[in-house]
Amino acid sequence: MMIAQAVRWIGQTDGYLDLIDQRLLPGEEVRIECRQVGQVYDAIKTLAVRGAPAIGVAAGYGLVLAIQQAGADALELLSKAREYLAASRPTAVNLFWALDRIEQRAKQFVADSPVAETELLQQAVLAEANAICNEDIEMCRKIGENGQRFIEQDDTILTHCNAGALATAGQGTALSVMYEAKKKGKGFKVYADETRPLLQGGRLTAWELERAGIEVVVICDNMAGWLMKQGRIDLVITGADRIAANGDMANKIGTYALSVLAKKHSIPFYVAAPSSTFDLSISSGAEIPIEQRDEQELKTFGDRQIVPDDVKVYNPAFDVTEAGDITAIITEKGVIERPNAGNIVQCIGS
Repeated sequence: MMIAQAVRWIGQTDGYLDLIDQRLLPGEEVRIECRQVGQVYDAIKTLAVRGAPAIGVAAGYGLVLAIQQAGADALELLSKAREYLAASRPTAVNLFWALDRIEQRAKQFVADSPVAETELLQQAVLAEANAICNEDIEMCRKIGENGQRFIEQDDTILTHCNAGALATAGQGTALSVMYEAKKKGKGFKVYADETRPLLQGGRLTAWELERAGIEVVVICDNMAGWLMKQGRIDLVITGADRIAANGDMANKIGTYALSVLAKKHSIPFYVAAPSSTFDLSISSGAEIPIEQRDEQELKTFGDRQIVPDDVKVYNPAFDVTEAGDITAIITEKGVIERPNAGNIVQCIGS
C-alpha cells in the first residue's frame, strides 16, 4: 500500500517543517517548506494541513521554529508563539494539547537547568515535538489494529471527511482501521462522502484509498441516507476533532446527520480517535467551540460564484454527535463501547 506522509520534520534544530499542501490535492501533490511560525499558522488556518492529529504535530514543530533564532528570550518567544498558533483553529483539541505539552516541557527544562545554553533548550523542544510525532504514528497503527475486527469480508463502509494519513503523522484514524483490515486480507468497499464545502472526502479520502488499493466510491453528502435505506451500508467509521468527557464528539459538519441516519437504520457507527482527542475538562459536546469558516467557502465553487453577493451564509466547520448515537470509540488504548463518562475514564485515564 502507498500511504502518504503528510507531516514531517527535516533536519535538526535548524531544520524545517515539511507538509503536503492538501489544498491542491488531488490535482497536484506539492510539498510546503515552513521555516517560520507564520507559515505554520497559515498552513493550519487555510487547511494546507488539517485533521486534528496532524494539526497538533504541525503546531508542535511550529514552536521549534519559534525559538530557532532565540537567545535568553527563548521561553518568552515560545510562549508568544504558543498563543499565536492556538488561535489558528478553535475546535481540534490536539492543537492545544500539543502546544501545552511542549510549553510545559520547555518550562520544566528551564526550571531544571536555569543556566543551560539556548541550544540545549532548542534540542529539548525538538525532542518533545518528535516524540509527539512518533507517538502519533504508533497511535494510528494501534487504532487500526484495535478497530479492524469490526470490518468483515465484503463489508461496505461509509466514511465522512478525511481521517487518514493526510490527517495525522501516521496512517490515520478511521482509515487506519481500513488499512489494517486490508493487511489482514479482507476485501471491502468504501463509500466516501464528498464532504461539502471543501470536499475533503472527494479530494483527499478518495485519493488516499485509491493509492492504497482500496475500492472507493465518492457520493454526495445528501446521498448517504438513501444508501442506508437500500441496505448498501454495513457500518460507518469517522474520525473526531474533540471528544467530551461524556463521549459526545465534534467532527466535520455532516457527521451528526450520519449518526442519526445510522441509528435509524440500525447501522453501527464507529469513531476512531487517539486518546489525545479527548477533552475531559468539558462535560459534554455543548461546551465544544464550533469554528465558523469564511462565507466564501459556500459562496464560490472554484472560481465560480454560486451564491448571490447579498445573500448571507452560515458555515460551521463542525457539528457534535451525541454519545448515545455512537456504537464505539476506537482508540490506541482500546475500544470504548457505548461510550459514557465512566468507561471513557476506565479506558484512557483521567
